[in-house]
Amino acid sequence: MITRLPTARLLEVVRLGHPVLRATAEPVPEEWFGSGRLRELGDDLVHTMLEEDGVGLAAPQVAEPLRLFAYWLPATDTVEELRPTVLVNPELRAIGDELVEGWEGCLSIPGLRGLVPRHERIKLKARTVEGEPVSLTADGFHARVLQHEFDHLDGIVFLDRMGSPRSLAFEPEWERYLLDGGQHDG
Repeated sequence: MITRLPTARLLEVVRLGHPVLRATAEPVPEEWFGSGRLRELGDDLVHTMLEEDGVGLAAPQVAEPLRLFAYWLPATDTVEELRPTVLVNPELRAIGDELVEGWEGCLSIPGLRGLVPRHERIKLKARTVEGEPVSLTADGFHARVLQHEFDHLDGIVFLDRMGSPRSLAFEPEWERYLLDGGQHDG
């Protein structure tokens, strides 16, 4: 279970229509690395993400037009939990051309889910809030989360990536009719 950060602030998550969600975020300035200001923003992002039951949250989603995001991955039957992580000034590239459709939602577009094609495998380079380099390869859901959050840094939301709006569904209907292949008819 993830430990909450009691000293962090709960930030307002802006919704689609706020101009910051459609703008390209600015790189975090070099002098911010290792600063209390960047640590605090990172902690606030993690705290807000967890309180809002998200698996990712980009700075533009809290009206901070900067290139950083927080994410975490819950444990599954086959994967261990990945603790909350903040990545600053990330660079992302796809490995291969394979795209896989998967369901996505967004804290800035509450209540909706849709099928989004994403690269199955990616390589990401970034820095921590302290300025340490991070380099990782991710696939599956991990790669999907990273691509979703990275898109926010370029003013892109998951609706823009959908192949068709036909899969768009409100969450209660998605859970009832579409999740797990639509096995819920009651």
